[in-house]
Amino acid sequence: MRALQLAAPGERLSVLCLGAHSDDIEIGAGATLLCMMDRGIRLEVHWCVLSGAGEREREAKSSAADFLSGAASAKIEVMSFRDGFFPEQGDAIKSWFETLKQRVDPDLILTHCRNDAHQDHRQVCRLTWNTFRDHCVLEYEIPKWDGDLGQPNLYMPISADVLQRKIELLISHFGSQRSKQWFDRETFLGLARLRGMECRAPELYAEAFFARKLSLV
Repeated sequence: MRALQLAAPGERLSVLCLGAHSDDIEIGAGATLLCMMDRGIRLEVHWCVLSGAGEREREAKSSAADFLSGAASAKIEVMSFRDGFFPEQGDAIKSWFETLKQRVDPDLILTHCRNDAHQDHRQVCRLTWNTFRDHCVLEYEIPKWDGDLGQPNLYMPISADVLQRKIELLISHFGSQRSKQWFDRETFLGLARLRGMECRAPELYAEAFFARKLSLV
């Protein structure tokens, strides 16, 4: 399998991270970001959570700060769109995306998967592609009881140490989610091991993405 590289150690890479809810980015791409920073890539991250209020907002900001502690720069935004009602708030969310486009021009965008079973996730993905038409977009996956995992086509091998850091941060920061049956170490380990098997990751684990459009030069 041919390995591609978005940036080399020491190089700058600007990344826009988009999540509908306060733990989405961490679950879908947290280890990928940690790996990039460990490799010495100078990440400049704009981290946006669209639905966060009260305890969820505090969790989002605290978690993002920890995940991005090794970034060259980090800007964290937490919005207050109503959880579970993103399609019904389409006009307002689209307007927010248009203002975001005026403020950021990233090298890479991380967003939800187009076929995610959660309506909020699908709406974020749809508006990402609708708004950012000339960017490299990778769609991450979120495991859930709906059973909507697909066949990704891009993998980020991760080390066992980085995976453990990701899981520890998730468990420690998101107390509001620990009562959910799927939100545990076994779920995150199991998915990472499966994706690591699929790409023959050297240390057995990986995060996976859907790369619908890539341009090679």
